[in-house]
Amino acid sequence: QLRLVESGGGLVQSGGSLRLSCEASGFSLGYYSMAWLRRAPGKPREGVACMNEGDQRTIVTKSVKGRFTMSRDDAKNVLYLQMNDLKPEDSGVYLCAAVHLHFCGDLWTDPEYVEAWGQGTPVTVSS
Repeated sequence: QLRLVESGGGLVQSGGSLRLSCEASGFSLGYYSMAWLRRAPGKPREGVACMNEGDQRTIVTKSVKGRFTMSRDDAKNVLYLQMNDLKPEDSGVYLCAAVHLHFCGDLWTDPEYVEAWGQGTPVTVSS
């Protein structure tokens, strides 16, 4: 059974940093494209970053470009999201997901392609 557990969220002031972790079990991260998404109150799910299974290249949404960095540790089977220069609009529940795509392309935010979700870790950025 594929399982993902996020951690590392919390309350931080604007301009601060957080490092989120996603521990995977039941599968190897190398078998899927992996993604970070977020949900904010009153807003739809938004894709944040995605790493291609095929070549390990990463893409990020425009709003976090230059501030967020995605990485993974294959030996520990852990996915990371380093978030710097956080802004209030970054607040939300962050979830990691295993995506059944070799390359993220334009479909990685579609739940149809998600094989597993984590429960999420909340991030609150104060002004």
